[in-house]
Amino acid sequence: MEREFAGRIRSVRSSDFPLIARLSDQLGYPTSPGAAERRLKSLLQDDHHAAFVVESSGGEGIGWVHVFGTHRLEADPFAEIGGLIVEESCRGKGAGRSLLQAAEDWARERGYKVVRVRSNVIRENTHRFYRKMGYRTLKTQKVYGKNLG
Repeated sequence: MEREFAGRIRSVRSSDFPLIARLSDQLGYPTSPGAAERRLKSLLQDDHHAAFVVESSGGEGIGWVHVFGTHRLEADPFAEIGGLIVEESCRGKGAGRSLLQAAEDWARERGYKVVRVRSNVIRENTHRFYRKMGYRTLKTQKVYGKNLG
């Protein structure tokens, strides 16, 4: 039986920019605290985005999640996890589950009926985590991009 996670979840705050940047690197998206600050401030200007931090029982930030509402012409609105990461040395202890629950609660409170998450095909441990949390594969796709400047 898994032990209950002893830390706590809170909304992200300005002192978290170094944590967000450091863990973004672990997620495979290198960034600086300044860039994390600029992006987060932009995202949180409306209520369609939220970000939460999970703290260890000692009060240290060890993970974060970004969740946002998605509105598309071809589908009913849904919430999407933009990113979820827990410090590598702290994984498997319930912090990720707590972050995911915070994102789901945020979505539910705003009337979203579905939460989606995208995960790189090489992240097999992550796929197991999401399946364990009740998520199922909806589709496999390629992502294209084009630099415009």
